[in-house]
Amino acid sequence: MTATPMRKATPGVPASPETSVTALPVTPRPGRERLAALRGFVTRQVVPPAAVVAVLLLIWQVAFYGGGSALPTPLQVWEEASELILHPFYVNGSQDIGLGWRVLTSLERVFYGFGLAAVVGVLMGAVIGQSDWMMRGLDPIFQVLRTVPPLAWLPISLAAFMDSRPSAIFVIFITSIWPIIINTAAGVRAIPQDYRNVAAVLRLNQVEFFCKIMVPAAAPYIFSGLRIGIGLAWLAIVAAEMLTGGVGIGFFIWDAWNSSRLSDIIVALIYIGLVGFVLDRLVGWIGRVVSRGTAV
Repeated sequence: MTATPMRKATPGVPASPETSVTALPVTPRPGRERLAALRGFVTRQVVPPAAVVAVLLLIWQVAFYGGGSALPTPLQVWEEASELILHPFYVNGSQDIGLGWRVLTSLERVFYGFGLAAVVGVLMGAVIGQSDWMMRGLDPIFQVLRTVPPLAWLPISLAAFMDSRPSAIFVIFITSIWPIIINTAAGVRAIPQDYRNVAAVLRLNQVEFFCKIMVPAAAPYIFSGLRIGIGLAWLAIVAAEMLTGGVGIGFFIWDAWNSSRLSDIIVALIYIGLVGFVLDRLVGWIGRVVSRGTAV
């Protein structure tokens, strides 16, 4: 029988048959956390759309490959319009400029038209939403006017302003204002009565009620209308520029069609789609900041 050796006792420390080691918690490094977050973002947000785009390009290439096809393939677009893709801000003359400058010119018009529509639409929607009579009387008119196509307003605007630039801005304004008015009025009508009672108790005037109660409470509705409006504004400027001329992206598409440059048109369409996507996300981000995450 073998005797278990006894561990010599240390003065001041109680004897223990076993000694346990406690592992300290491992603190993750900030660099690793950021790398993991970036990897997760790329996996969730970048890889899926990139894979879908690659598949669509492959289908496009296979479907229109051959000499008898009227539409160019992706490789043909790259060969014929690579200058527009790689150098969007070149300037070779007053009319020979890159698509980047053309997009900025169109965005300037959108800024004026949509900005005016946002201010007027929110104010009108706030006033209309507080009156049942005005809501019942004006809502059918708004529903009819919002279905009018942008190009249908162009002859009237040209006759009124006698100039292409203000006419294009008016077309943007009149096309994008209706969803802003309708959504703002709906948001104002959806404000809980408790909020109005609090405003009455605090004796808020109309300006204070608008800034402190109405806008924060109706923000999800307002920014839903603004997101719809910015999309319509971008559609309207492209359509209007096809007929009014200038150096905008819409006139570039019309001029490329007259010159049978289909590859240039396809590149311009990609520019238009990307800019519209960025505008929608920008308005949505501003809405989430203003409404503290309640707006979509």
